[in-house]
Amino acid sequence: MARRRRKRKRRIFPKIAGTLLCMVLIGGTVVSARYFFPGLFERTEETLSFVSEQQVEFPELTVTAEEVAEDFYYRQLTEKEQTIYRELLQGVSGMEESIRIHAGNGDDAGKVYEFLLYDRPELFWCDGSTRMTIYEDYTEVVPGYTCTKAEKEQRQAEIDQAASSCIGGIDPGASEYEKIRYIYEYIVNTVEYDENAPDNQNIYSAMVGKRSVCAGYSRMAQYLLGQIGTECIYVIGEITGQGAHAWNIVNCDGKYYQMDTTFGDPVFLESESGESIPDNSINYDYLCCTDEEIMVDHIQGDLVDYPACSSDDLNYYRMNGMYYDTLDTGALLDAMNDSIYAGEEVFVCKFSDQTLYGDARNEVINVLLPRAAQNLAAYYGLSTVSYTYAEDEPHCRITVFWNYE
Repeated sequence: MARRRRKRKRRIFPKIAGTLLCMVLIGGTVVSARYFFPGLFERTEETLSFVSEQQVEFPELTVTAEEVAEDFYYRQLTEKEQTIYRELLQGVSGMEESIRIHAGNGDDAGKVYEFLLYDRPELFWCDGSTRMTIYEDYTEVVPGYTCTKAEKEQRQAEIDQAASSCIGGIDPGASEYEKIRYIYEYIVNTVEYDENAPDNQNIYSAMVGKRSVCAGYSRMAQYLLGQIGTECIYVIGEITGQGAHAWNIVNCDGKYYQMDTTFGDPVFLESESGESIPDNSINYDYLCCTDEEIMVDHIQGDLVDYPACSSDDLNYYRMNGMYYDTLDTGALLDAMNDSIYAGEEVFVCKFSDQTLYGDARNEVINVLLPRAAQNLAAYYGLSTVSYTYAEDEPHCRITVFWNYE
């Protein structure tokens, strides 16, 4: 007997910290403005009067352009903003209480700091907030930190250990795609989604606490892939009908692909019988997919021009014989039976488009699954058989969970 399980739609909000600017101007007016990440939150400002300061000293800038040249968001900035980016990186890396930067009247230091945090998941001690005193020709920045310097060192050691545990499991001969898939699966299998997890905007929550929200998931993916030399971009957008969300774009062998580790973990309601799906189930619709595929339920922000992801050559289901571009009932039934003979917990069939999915759905659910269940009973000597199936119409996929008891 089939028991259908419906997927629960969870609300996934990134709780991304805003940047608070408190602008205090000598000889001018005092105003507070809250700057939030573009495209996600509302921004309010007031017109200020600025007073130019006399000569001020700046610390020597030791972070070179070469050190940050590969940072995606850094490359979207003007030359002057790139200098500000490097100044901020140098300051927060040393957890300086106050950072003097070459940003004055007319410069958007808040945006630059935002871009820095998007590029650098290793800055887990930065909470995203700042207090800024803006003068005509420069700005004093006081960043917010989540911990002390001593706590930072302890947490870094824990993060290093967690990263080593993950990366140590990668086959030295693995291809770049296999490494990306391994890290995708590792994150899905080890991190739980928890809106109340502490430090859930940074990698510490996901890598050490094993509980986070989309920001932690995405930054963990970015951090781990960066450790093995794979480009991974932190993407800002939203989920259709739900709100703000963060995920990634990865570079695999010179091509860009969308990837969302948060959505890699399917969530289902308990069935009336109390049966549950295997704990290690993974949704591969969001592994190395195209813009078209992820935009079924994601809306990519227009903060910057993200790389186009148009290649479908790493579609997991096609690569693993689970993808169908024609309705071949014989091939589908054979695949189900092979899954049963192999004792697999899960069978998946993904169809190439909505039309084919609509044609195949009733045949799969009402004809092929009951026939496969009869075969399961006969092959394993069972008097009764149950299985669970889940439909994902937007992604043209049906997933079946076999019960062998």
